[in-house]
Amino acid sequence: MFLEVRPIDILDIILVAILLFQLYKLIKGTVALKIFFGVFSFIIFWVLVNALEMELLGSILDNVVSVGVIALIVLFQEEIRKFLLMVGSRYKFEKWFSLEKVMAKNESGLLNIYVNPVVQACKQMAAVKTGALIIITNQSELVDIAKTGELLNANISVSLIESIFFKNNPLHDGAVVINRNKIKAARCILPISHHMDLPKELGLRHRAGVGISQTTDAKVIIVSEENGKMSYAYKGVLTRDVTAEKLKEFLNSSSS
Repeated sequence: MFLEVRPIDILDIILVAILLFQLYKLIKGTVALKIFFGVFSFIIFWVLVNALEMELLGSILDNVVSVGVIALIVLFQEEIRKFLLMVGSRYKFEKWFSLEKVMAKNESGLLNIYVNPVVQACKQMAAVKTGALIIITNQSELVDIAKTGELLNANISVSLIESIFFKNNPLHDGAVVINRNKIKAARCILPISHHMDLPKELGLRHRAGVGISQTTDAKVIIVSEENGKMSYAYKGVLTRDVTAEKLKEFLNSSSS
């Protein structure tokens, strides 16, 4: 018999197919997609060579694969990180193992009493075309992102948010991180989204907002400096040109 197929082999193929499909969804629209198809084609060829028991070619390919694993980790480090974050966010393992249930109530996100000041500040900045980028954390507190900026740990208010993003303020560049109902940090540096399906007219502020929403469970608000329009991003999806009411509804909605 050429190939002996066992039930466990079928399960193996299904699991690999699921993993490859999830990876494909993460890198769809990026330049890494071509690398993905190249690697996938090579793996298929390598499996066929081993199945046909071509020893010389198989040994060469085995050596290439052993070194290639390290190369793949380097090439796909961003995609691997996104995949692991997606798994952790989707199944929420931290809810099962976290000490927060025992020690204290989880206060991540934004309490309703702070939604109005954030929305009002964004509305007023949009009216005068003041660019802004606000990150509201959820389960992930984004400590590493906050450390890239200036730590504030300040109370949320309309005037403070507006003053931070005022064009002559040294803190206006970058993003504000709101964590546990405090303005944790300002002038934070965010990863830029390289998804090629984003409209070309979008600037770095929007791409940074989409980028952080792709890799975390945070809610992101963007105010355009060019046209004064408000947008929000969540889980990699950008919703553009929203009203203050729509923004308030987005912030009040529970994360899933």
